[in-house]
Amino acid sequence: MASNDRFSTENYLDDYYQAFGRLMNNNLSNPMQMNGDGKAFAFPMDEETLQRQFGELSNVDMMGLMQKQFNLAQQHIQLWQSISSAMQSGEEPVPIVSEDSRDKRFQDPQWNDNPMYSYIKQSYLLNSQMLNQLLDSIKFEDEEKAKRARFFMRQAISAMAPTNSAITNPEVYLETVQSNGQNLVKGLENLTRDMQKSPMEALKVSQCDPDAFKLGVNLATTPGKVIFQNELIQLIQYEPSTPKVHAAPLLIIPPFINKFYILDLVEKKSMVRWLVEKGYTVFMASWVNPDVSLAATSFEDYVLKGVVASVDVVSDIYKTQKINAAGYCSGGTMLAVAQAYLRGKGDDRLKSCTFFAAQTDFSDAGDLGIYLSDELIPFLESHTNMKGIFDGRILAMGFNLLRENNLFWSYYVNNYLKGTTPDAFDIFHWNSDSTNIPAETMSFYIRKMYMANQLIEPGAIKIGGQAIELAAIDTPSYFIATIADHIVPWTASYRSSKYLSGKVRFVLGQSGHIAGIVNPAEEGKYNHWINDKPCPDMESWQKGATEVEGSWWNDWDQWLQPQSGNKVAARKVGSKKYPAIEDAPGSYVKVFI
Repeated sequence: MASNDRFSTENYLDDYYQAFGRLMNNNLSNPMQMNGDGKAFAFPMDEETLQRQFGELSNVDMMGLMQKQFNLAQQHIQLWQSISSAMQSGEEPVPIVSEDSRDKRFQDPQWNDNPMYSYIKQSYLLNSQMLNQLLDSIKFEDEEKAKRARFFMRQAISAMAPTNSAITNPEVYLETVQSNGQNLVKGLENLTRDMQKSPMEALKVSQCDPDAFKLGVNLATTPGKVIFQNELIQLIQYEPSTPKVHAAPLLIIPPFINKFYILDLVEKKSMVRWLVEKGYTVFMASWVNPDVSLAATSFEDYVLKGVVASVDVVSDIYKTQKINAAGYCSGGTMLAVAQAYLRGKGDDRLKSCTFFAAQTDFSDAGDLGIYLSDELIPFLESHTNMKGIFDGRILAMGFNLLRENNLFWSYYVNNYLKGTTPDAFDIFHWNSDSTNIPAETMSFYIRKMYMANQLIEPGAIKIGGQAIELAAIDTPSYFIATIADHIVPWTASYRSSKYLSGKVRFVLGQSGHIAGIVNPAEEGKYNHWINDKPCPDMESWQKGATEVEGSWWNDWDQWLQPQSGNKVAARKVGSKKYPAIEDAPGSYVKVFI
């Protein structure tokens, strides 16, 4: 590189970081928030909170730690010798340490070919190993604290990666030279746009081209009408696309912490469209995106005014037919509560229940357990009580940090350092379309479900004065879990199925919480496992399971058909009592934050 090019690039980088610093300072100049008592509370990764979380250690293996430090020093000497030799010989450096094969951050050839970048990368990897080994040398009294310590250490290590700096990332440096710094200009524009869409407490990094999708145009396009609404839901009935349909309608309850169109993405991925084409009459609850006016809305309200109200409307339209119902994630949990409530009152309008990646036994919170501790929960509650809602963008940030290099730092580099626009990807558009949670509901769900695991205790939770007992659910049920789900572990879903008294079919799919569920039948990208034999535990179920090629959607269709009755003439949407209010996907889903 010519000296004047190097000088210009260094000026670009200097200007970039000065502008970056001013932008961050202007937007984050008041990071402390005030709780209801007017006192400041700290972000959960501040020094004082972390010390409280991890300060109570039983002991440290000092001898082992000293040995690891000695080994690190030896490796750094070997690395320097390797790099020095490569610089003298002009050959590629002999690596002392290599990244994991699944690590996609160092794919540019210069990380291996260029001695300087090779040294930067390998130094980072060696130091990362040492930091992880430091934690391994500590014996925590509480395994949950050990998990949180490893999580926070991983966040620090990922944040310090040389790929995240314009100065030490060869791809960014080259782009800066070739574009005369225009990538950094565009990156600052991207950062400014994202910060304008972010809450004070979290940076909402764009994961999808913001102009690529529009609801009702190329997402959530299955034809239908909103036929009922209250302060919490709009109820959509989809128009039939076949001359005959199954007699029993199907009601779907999506997660109340997300928007429903994860089940109605682009046409080829839309579960709703597929179900309609299979001859099912589909109803979908679309949750409101709550603001502070709904701060006092309770979990009970969600159950009664959301799920039960939807059942009331559908059963009022189809008076002689019972209803099949399905719930996804927290929507599945809510469906189980609603069905236990209904069956406890002798109400048999729901004839079957399907649970997509859902749990009622919260003894294993999956990776979300990282955020659930006696130290962090008061922060969450203080935040929600102050604002009246828990900002869905913060929740999305928390989910993204569970896979930080794939879902945060890769976009940070591409958007802000390379100055590129993210690709158009429907799932990432949905993932960025956050939903708030009312303060009362948030606190209840964390305290009663995750922390106390009260849903599996008969009568510990009451809805509308009715004691909730999962064993009251004697209707046939279908559980689909996914083997790589880090939000609802498949083992938690399996355990949850055992609390129901009705006949249960459990199916295990490949992939994770989203891709494993949104797995279109036509493509069948991910296989699934079935086991029709009675099994005493999940280990024996998995050992005896048979892998079936293709999507679990086909298996569910075969199970759902007998629950849905004979075919009848397709019905018109709504009724005289429930006329069409507006076209699907409705207006509630179009409220953005």
